[in-house]
Amino acid sequence: MMCGLLAAKGGCGVTIVEKNAKPGRKLYITGKGRCNLTNDCTEEEFLAHVMSNPKFLYSAIYGFSPRETVRFFESMGLPLKTERGRRVFPVSDRSADVIDTLSRNLRRAGAKMMLQTEAEELLTGTEGRVRGVRIRRSGRTEDLAADAVVVATGGLSYPGTGSTGDGFRFADRMGMPVSETSPSLVPIVCAEEYVKEMQGLSLRNVSLHVRSGKKELFAEQGEMMFTHFGITGPLVLSASAVAGHLIGVKPLTAWIDLKPALTEEQLTARFLRMTAEGPNRELKSVLGQLYPGKMQAVMPEVAGVDPERRLRDLTRGEREALVRATLHLPLTFTALRGYNEAVITRGGVDVRRIDAGSMRAKDRDNLYFIGEVLDLDALTGGYNLQIAWSTAAAAARDLTKDTGKEQR
Repeated sequence: MMCGLLAAKGGCGVTIVEKNAKPGRKLYITGKGRCNLTNDCTEEEFLAHVMSNPKFLYSAIYGFSPRETVRFFESMGLPLKTERGRRVFPVSDRSADVIDTLSRNLRRAGAKMMLQTEAEELLTGTEGRVRGVRIRRSGRTEDLAADAVVVATGGLSYPGTGSTGDGFRFADRMGMPVSETSPSLVPIVCAEEYVKEMQGLSLRNVSLHVRSGKKELFAEQGEMMFTHFGITGPLVLSASAVAGHLIGVKPLTAWIDLKPALTEEQLTARFLRMTAEGPNRELKSVLGQLYPGKMQAVMPEVAGVDPERRLRDLTRGEREALVRATLHLPLTFTALRGYNEAVITRGGVDVRRIDAGSMRAKDRDNLYFIGEVLDLDALTGGYNLQIAWSTAAAAARDLTKDTGKEQR
């Protein structure tokens, strides 16, 4: 939609082929329905949050930066706001308003949208040039001629929205390599039974750590939640993007620090203080001062301490075990959840076969690939949608360079 809008405003005749009954279904569910459409950061900060092939995005992100995205949407009448983590949302907190803004301006620019129409294959002519797309609608196929084709089909995540890997199939048939794909920004499955015992428990201001041997892969503070299979939430999704592809490949060590603001000495002092204040109390009676709800039954179990022991009877080793479990609650990652729960797809069309300035296939001068179909992915926070906007703008600039109209 972004590429079509910019290309139409730049003088191109545009037809968008959309398999769904409504456009923007994937956009509709982003940001829990609020649409975190970018991050108000500098270009350098943005690139630091890109996991795969950040150097490839250098030209695109400087050509259409996060701040230009903000200006662009606001210029079309969509008020935006910036929240914690510099995440940018519509003031209305409605993804539908982002979709409506794009749709309304596409119509004004003269772009045509063919809904409930599936692109089945790319059509090629002489010298391998793409001459259009074979489409299917109402049970019938027809050939749609085009001077250029932009593939913006997404990856494999949330297939119910239409992201079923069509773009990978198109690329493969054009002889373009597609790197191995996997779910990313996705919940993680854990082996520990105590994780399942805490199903539904949300944690705030905790830190999640992941290491491979002595190398720290991930260490961030934020929010997460326990589920019937493992863990999810913003911290976990980011960890999956950084280390998820190593699960089952390399030995990983993961743990949660429930009290990142406290040192081991400070937490030990807190236990001693509670003991001094009520030496005859049982351990289980004071756990609410340290842990939320379901965690109060789990933590003594993890530490190997009887919750009915009186505080005065706790040995130094038992206190150390409780402190250790609090600052280093171990997790064993066994798998990632599937594409149905993945925000994005890791992997995609090999960017080495794409011109970074225009998003044009290097060996086919009228075929473009943009957005998640490419081997590009980033952390949560609006960065992945910014990849979509920036790559769309790069393709639109190339498409309109000979139209003689100034693109705005």
